[in-house]
Amino acid sequence: MRSRPTRLALATVATLAVAGLGAPALTSPAAAGAGHAHPGKTGKPSEVRFATFNASLNRGAEGQLVADLSTPGNAQAAGAAETIQRADADVVLVNEFDYAEDGEAAELFRDNYLAVGQNGAAPVDYPYYYVAPSNTGVPSGFDLNNNGVVGEPGTQAGGDDSLGFGLFPGQYGMVVYSKYPIATDDVRTFQEFLWKDMPGAVLPDDPATPAPADWYSAEELDVFRLSSKSHWDVPIKLPGRKPVHFLVSHPTPPSFDGTEDRNGRRNHDEIRFWADYVTGGRTASYIYDDQGGTGGLGRGQDFVIAGDQNADPFDGDSYDDAILQLLDHPRVQDPTPTSAGAVEATQRDQRINLTHEGPAEQDTADFADGAPGNLRVDYVLPSERLAVRDTGVYWLESTDPLFARLIGTFPFPVTDHRLVWLDLGTGRPHGR
Repeated sequence: MRSRPTRLALATVATLAVAGLGAPALTSPAAAGAGHAHPGKTGKPSEVRFATFNASLNRGAEGQLVADLSTPGNAQAAGAAETIQRADADVVLVNEFDYAEDGEAAELFRDNYLAVGQNGAAPVDYPYYYVAPSNTGVPSGFDLNNNGVVGEPGTQAGGDDSLGFGLFPGQYGMVVYSKYPIATDDVRTFQEFLWKDMPGAVLPDDPATPAPADWYSAEELDVFRLSSKSHWDVPIKLPGRKPVHFLVSHPTPPSFDGTEDRNGRRNHDEIRFWADYVTGGRTASYIYDDQGGTGGLGRGQDFVIAGDQNADPFDGDSYDDAILQLLDHPRVQDPTPTSAGAVEATQRDQRINLTHEGPAEQDTADFADGAPGNLRVDYVLPSERLAVRDTGVYWLESTDPLFARLIGTFPFPVTDHRLVWLDLGTGRPHGR
């Protein structure tokens, strides 16, 4: 069992909208207004809550999420909003949130759901948000799954041959909501970073040929991006201190492939990207962002890494202990949030869950009981200089009156993931 000290980290985000989407070339986000001061957030806070939540706010057709959020009556969206309201995070990353141009879906969810009290939960006001395009569903023009044909966009085969799996551009995207402003001029996105440009990348190998690491051709690697969605560095401006970098992503699941393990290897390197980024210096010198900047974080920069990493430190299908690149990183601390609901779920679901090596109380997702079972895949990880006040997983037990509406059992009323939260003090960082 690993154990690590705890620390603090903070994040909050400024309202941005996206200039537009072109496929396969995607645009970068642009400022859409400064937003308004959040009531109660004008002075220096003593504590800030960060959270990550894979809310499954993805839909099977382009434009469907916008349609669902245009009125306040969608039960699944209401359940996702209520979960966020009851957690009441100051900054929250929402994974699996379909991208729409100009931040339309993000604003509809904020205004029609988050800002409206759900089933007795208090409304939550997020004057700032950040959205940007995703690689999901963007056609590559190549046969990336090597089945002999380039799949048609909008089909399962086409999704598999896209730069990130998706039936349309932006499916399974993400959004950050915040009660605090973002340093908008300093946001960095890494959507277009090519996998081949990572030194020592664990590129997949075609087992049918003697050449190494040749699952993708040289021509394919010239367009193949590392991020299955994107990687964002969103600096959050908290009163009385320098910004905290909210480092968010959603690596591809290490499954839905073959013996070449192309998705497992990509998941590994998507996670490695942040490990190299926060190491900084020479280790991060290869990194370039979508705006032409290079390198990673400086040693004096505080950060919080958040997202559905699709990797468990003990169980599941990860390649080469992928998540340990972060959990065992000297600049990262792992607060190991837990819940009683996860323990109950293991006892209820049984099957492969009973064979898992990892502690059941640390699970954050309720997956198929035959395989892979319940896993810890969602993380909020602060930098080493920060002081953690509290942390947890919003996984209620079945005796809770909110269980049936917000958690449930398969088929889940909202999502198979649970919100993970982290309270961080805003005092002076420890160490240098």
